[in-house]
Amino acid sequence: MSEQVLVTGISGYIGQHCAAELLNQGFDVVGTVRSLSKVNDTRNAIAAVAPTDRLTFAEADLLSDTGWDEAMSGCAYVMHVASPFVLAEPKNEDDLITPAVEGTRRVLLAAQKVGVRRTVLTSSTVAMVAGKPSGRYGTDAWSDTNANIGAYAKSKTLAERAAWELVGKSEMELVVINPGAVYGPSLGAELDGQSVSLMRDMIGGKMPMIPDIALGMVDVRDVARLHVAAMTTANAAGQRFIAASAEPVAMAHFAHVLRDAGYRKVPKRKAPDFMIKAMSVVDRQAKGMLPYLGTKPSFNNEATIEVLKWNPTPIDQSIREMAASISQ
Repeated sequence: MSEQVLVTGISGYIGQHCAAELLNQGFDVVGTVRSLSKVNDTRNAIAAVAPTDRLTFAEADLLSDTGWDEAMSGCAYVMHVASPFVLAEPKNEDDLITPAVEGTRRVLLAAQKVGVRRTVLTSSTVAMVAGKPSGRYGTDAWSDTNANIGAYAKSKTLAERAAWELVGKSEMELVVINPGAVYGPSLGAELDGQSVSLMRDMIGGKMPMIPDIALGMVDVRDVARLHVAAMTTANAAGQRFIAASAEPVAMAHFAHVLRDAGYRKVPKRKAPDFMIKAMSVVDRQAKGMLPYLGTKPSFNNEATIEVLKWNPTPIDQSIREMAASISQ
């Protein structure tokens, strides 16, 4: 009998790939959605790359206790993937922080209650390096939530800290995956994720210039494989794993790859920092970019390669395949 895994946020970009990887490896998967109206689209998207006969769904919301105990019943593992990712700075930072932090606590408490063996949490490298200067960072790095790092980075940092604090008082194991910027093909059920939106804007000519931003990047299929490896590798318990290229990839390179692939509307000109700063007064997406302007963090991802046996997909391939998947 195969083991059962709960995947939160299964309708999202990363959640769909995690579910597909689990199903392809023979696990039973229960996916949580905020509304059962998302079930058909999500099942069809996953079915393009994985068998779905062992896939079921449960309705549960990160801001409500309802449904979590029932959804997790019989699950040996939980992958907590669900969390809003929005580059645009919200009018109220709690719109991002509250569901991220409260939702993480709610999921972990329910997992502990029903006796889940191990939870894998999707965090982010922005929980490590937001607001910090260029340099090399490892898994001991944490972003300073008292600095002006933006609501998204603050939400991921506070949510991950809350997870470690809560699990430290229980017998349940926790492993955290900290992805960089995630690219690669979208399976298609929900095309409203930030990575997908950014790609769509770039190839559709809606981004007039390229910001001076460089980020560690990772393929979404690698993120899914790393989640499963984090779940099944015995000595991964209690660790954070960086899922990002060792060296940052500039958005200018990102644009160059797309232009070479034939996307003619991709911008060539770089946006001066002063222009992004001026736009940030009235544009919330520009404001969301401010903490990342000009910094070029690199990462020590050796533990991810060694412990989780990660063989990174070339990021240029990820960029091209993502563009192809959303321009069809």
